[in-house]
Amino acid sequence: MGFNVAIDGPAGAGKSTIAKAVAAKLGFIYVDTGAMYRAIALYLLNHDIASDDEKAIEDSLDDINVEIAYVDGAQQVLLNGENVSKEIRREEVGNMASATSVYGFVRSKLLSLQRELARKSDVIMDGRDIGTCVLPDAQVKIYLTASVDCRANRRYKELVEKGETPVLEDIKKDISDRDYRDMHRDIAPLKQAEDAVCVDSSDMTIQEVVDTIVGLCEK
Repeated sequence: MGFNVAIDGPAGAGKSTIAKAVAAKLGFIYVDTGAMYRAIALYLLNHDIASDDEKAIEDSLDDINVEIAYVDGAQQVLLNGENVSKEIRREEVGNMASATSVYGFVRSKLLSLQRELARKSDVIMDGRDIGTCVLPDAQVKIYLTASVDCRANRRYKELVEKGETPVLEDIKKDISDRDYRDMHRDIAPLKQAEDAVCVDSSDMTIQEVVDTIVGLCEK
């Protein structure tokens, strides 16, 4: 088994940004599990499959192949052989991923791939249930969080920088709704693992969070 770092936390807490930076500093492989769920969500959206149509979603899984590739050290997400790393970052894809990740058959499809990556390599993996379910034996577990207002403001700024015209209150509602869904789903709900260290990034810079987590890993 490689050295595994599990980072869990709610939407918009900066898990991916932080995990990438920590992985680069430690020389680990970064595995964005959320991106894998987003790839499935993108397929469902592209095929007009509703998030509450359990049978259609389950039936479609045999037609979905999600792979992780690394190009110049950067993770790329492939959906049926096509690089969809940019498309999966759309807001509606994230919402679809949150709504469909509640299904056990969706989670089962991706679990074996995630664990195999962690078994073979030193990895940093982020998501909602990494420390509690996917990698319960990870050597370091982090629960990365921030206030709803802080997360909404960060997302608002990101979208404005992309030339979009978001509504801040809508973003806050989306984040609150996703928090509720993620924390109350029947299968692998979002929660802090008993042996995880909670890091609240609301009043921290990215570098401060990275240094905190690297310090925990080096212990």
